[in-house]
Amino acid sequence: MTGKTHIMGGVATCIALASITSYDQILLTAAGVAGSLIPDICHRGSKVGRKFPILSKVISGLFGHRTFTHSLLFLVIVGVLLSMFVPIQAVQVGVLVGIVSHLILDAATKNGIKLLYPSKVTIRFPFTNRIGGAVE
Repeated sequence: MTGKTHIMGGVATCIALASITSYDQILLTAAGVAGSLIPDICHRGSKVGRKFPILSKVISGLFGHRTFTHSLLFLVIVGVLLSMFVPIQAVQVGVLVGIVSHLILDAATKNGIKLLYPSKVTIRFPFTNRIGGAVE
C-alpha cells in the first residue's frame, strides 16, 4: 500500500474508535496517522523511511521489508515502549491502532506480511490487490 492509503486507513480507524470511546478524536487520529506510517520504516522509499534514512537503512538491512516491523512482536514492543514513555493514553492507543490498520492493509497485498515474525510464515488475505492499483 502507498503512504496515502496507510494514512487514510489510520484516520478512518481512529475516527471510528473515537466515536465509540471517550478519547480525544484529534489526538487519537493524529497519533493514528503516525502509527499508520511507522511499520514502513523498513522501506527506505517510504514516507517515514525518507524522513529517517539512516534508521531506515539499518532496519532494512537487519530485517528486510515487511518482516519485524510488520509483526505482532513489533506491535507488543511498541506498546510497551509507549506505556513506559508516553503518558497520554489517547496517543498510545492511536499509535497502536494506526499500526494495526497498517498491518491489515499490507496483509491485503499479494506479498503479505510476516505477522508471526520471527516465523517465516507469510500472512495474507485470500483476496489481495496490487499496490497502487484501482482497488487501492
